[in-house]
Parts: sequence; C-alpha cells; structure tokens
Amino acid sequence: MTRRGRFISLEGGEGVGKSTQVHALAAALRERGLKVVTTREPGGSEGGEAIRSLLLQGEQDRWGSRAEALLFAAARADHVDKLILPAMEAGRWVLSDRFVDSSLAYQGGAGGLGIAQVRGINAFGIEDVFPDRTLVLLHPTGAARALARDDGSSDRIGGRPAEYHRSVEEAFRTIAEQEPDRVRLTDASGTEEQVTERLLRAIEDLL
Repeated sequence: MTRRGRFISLEGGEGVGKSTQVHALAAALRERGLKVVTTREPGGSEGGEAIRSLLLQGEQDRWGSRAEALLFAAARADHVDKLILPAMEAGRWVLSDRFVDSSLAYQGGAGGLGIAQVRGINAFGIEDVFPDRTLVLLHPTGAARALARDDGSSDRIGGRPAEYHRSVEEAFRTIAEQEPDRVRLTDASGTEEQVTERLLRAIEDLL
C-alpha cells in the first residue's frame, strides 16, 4: 500500500523568497529520497491558471475583496481536485507556493473580510485539505524590497500600498498564533541555504 504523501505550503508577504525556497526545499527533500511535486497559487491546474490571470491582471479595482476571495477559492478547489490530492494519494509530497492561508491573510486580514469568514468561503472548496505544515517566511525588508521595484513587474495585489502589506504580515502572525501546530513562522533573512535549513527543521517531525 502506498503511503500518503505530505502537503507543505510556503507563505508570506511580497519579496520574502517563497518561490526560491519552494524549489530549494523540494531539492533538499528529493535528496532524502522523497518524490516531490512543486506547485503554486493561484494556479497549479488548468482551471487555476486561468483564474490566476483574472486575479492578478488588470486595474487595482477590478475585483472587490469578496469577489477576489471567491475567485481564489474556486481556483483552489480545482487545484486540490486536479493536482494536490492525486499527488498525495500517489505518495508524493506537494510543496505549494501559497495556499489557503494567503487568502486568510490577504482577503481576510488585509482585505477586511475577516479571517474566519474567508476560512468559511474556502471550506466548501477544499473541505479538510489543509497543509500538514504551513511555513510562513518573514523578512524585515521583504515588503519594502518588493514595493521598491518600480519596473512595472508587480501584479495588482503585489502593487498595493505598504500599509496593506503590513496588514498581511500581521494577519499571518495571527494565524500562526491560532494554529501553532500547523503554522510555523520562519526567519527568511540570511543566505538561501540558511533559510532552507530552517525550513527543514520546521518539518523534521513530518519526515
């Protein structure tokens, strides 16, 4: 019988190095003999990627917070059905660059909908599929570095004001306080290798 794989999500605000660490952590886990799938949100499936374009492109006021939360939840439901659950059932570990906690922090916390309300919106779509461990990367200059990029590369969410991004970080901290067994705050400062080692320590009990 194939042992069910684990599900790990990497979270955090803009510019903290999530995408880099998803691939670095995947490489480290593969060195330990694990089969690993990397993915991202919004996206990760054909339907999810189609909704990603709707969410991240266009003017700041394209969607209100409620519509935004519902679109993320729809993309996430397809992601779970088409990629995450099949991979886990096949014994693979799934590492995702963002998952439900981003909606809780961005639309729930910073967007003003409330963390509990956004959790409810997502409950229908993902049921009980929460990560085995959520690693929230925190960097003292993460948002500042992202906001300093004035090259037009930011999407409609990443390009929001500094106050919004501070609220996002506060929400991630609140979620970690509420669910300390699942959600772990991780220092994202230092070298890439140092951060990867911290992430490995944070999931050591799952290996």
